[in-house]
Amino acid sequence: MRLSIKLLLVLVMSLVILVPLTMIRGTIQERQDYRRQAVAEIAASHAGAQTLAGPVLVVPYVATVVSEEKDAQGVVRRTTSERSGQWTFFPASLAISGRLQPDVRRRGLHKVRVYTLKGDVHAVFDVSVPADDDPAHPRRIGEPWLDYGIADVRGLAGSPGLRVDGRPRLIEQGTHAGQGIHARLAVPAAGGRLRVDTQLAFALDGTESLALVPLGDANRFTIDSPWPHPQFNGSFLPRERTVSDAGFHAKWDISSLATRAQRQFLDGAGRLGTQSPGVMDEAPAMDFAGLSLVDPVNIYTQADRASKYGLLFVLLTFLGFYMFELLRQLPVHPIQYGLVGLALAIFFLLLVSLSEHIEFAIAYVISSVACIGLIGVYLSAVLRSAARGAGFAGMLALLYAALYGLLVSEDNALVLGAGLLFVILAAIMLATRKLDWYQLARRPT
Repeated sequence: MRLSIKLLLVLVMSLVILVPLTMIRGTIQERQDYRRQAVAEIAASHAGAQTLAGPVLVVPYVATVVSEEKDAQGVVRRTTSERSGQWTFFPASLAISGRLQPDVRRRGLHKVRVYTLKGDVHAVFDVSVPADDDPAHPRRIGEPWLDYGIADVRGLAGSPGLRVDGRPRLIEQGTHAGQGIHARLAVPAAGGRLRVDTQLAFALDGTESLALVPLGDANRFTIDSPWPHPQFNGSFLPRERTVSDAGFHAKWDISSLATRAQRQFLDGAGRLGTQSPGVMDEAPAMDFAGLSLVDPVNIYTQADRASKYGLLFVLLTFLGFYMFELLRQLPVHPIQYGLVGLALAIFFLLLVSLSEHIEFAIAYVISSVACIGLIGVYLSAVLRSAARGAGFAGMLALLYAALYGLLVSEDNALVLGAGLLFVILAAIMLATRKLDWYQLARRPT
């Protein structure tokens, strides 16, 4: 068999191994979908990703409109009609603080992060109620109300307590802008100042993520939690944050000059609660400050990243076989190439299946030791030497160790991967620098 033909067969076997590698990656994606379903099921029966917006102060009114119209005879007649409307006021200052207590819910093999946020919302309003445009036809101002938007009101644990100007107020269901709660206030006088100091104490359950909407002129959010792996997201990152093994402390200071949340609310984006139960990826339609309780080791993401290097592992191993054939004149059959390639591919399936039950690092060690040991024993017979089999096993052990380094050093994955490929290419070039490829091509391999 000529050198070129054998090289072609090796390349064909490498492409054939892509089939099981692709199937394994499909299995990993399928397991990821199962986890998303578990999150959706828990959110549907518990409470979904939460968004907290408000409060806003809504003042309804009925205005008398006088208009002049000509009748069929051309006579001008004055008509009056009533038109209802409402003013929406935002707090001069809004402070939300609380402690977020994480917990875990299980659905089959999958763990889903949930939480309970115990805190309070302190908002101060200082607004002017517009005076009548026409003193002869004054507006009739109705009962104002405070709206607190909550994406999933099923998460309210117990009865929240609301105090307005130091006095308790009755809380009712729903808001004019979607899901949440509201409380009615006394009717103000037209043209006067309306000063309201509100404080809401609450406990709110949610799943995986929390968003706070800065609807005040000055907004201050403070969240503490024992969870050590927060992911801050949304339109604003915390001004101050401390993250340690004991948990995190985060503080946001947001001015209305830096956010469009008030305008977005008035334009209709404030309809919270439009998320489907369990949908974690939908963000609020308004600017928000958010955080998520992420798992520091997502086994499916890690396994998927590892599987992307599967073809590289196969190619490097096959290249090692091929170089061994050239240098030692000991032929390796294409079927033997294929069996070793399958053993390499099965590693990734073992990795994802074991990591669903044990820690990812332990699953990685067990899977790699099993596959390297199998290949080492097999190659000891194929290459007719235990030392040669152990040498290939050692080479694979170095590759698996390098791969693990790439997985745990996500930020440095590119530079580490580029360095690894350079080292491998340099080793091949140095090992073959004195080979006469023309002479090798003329003799059977």
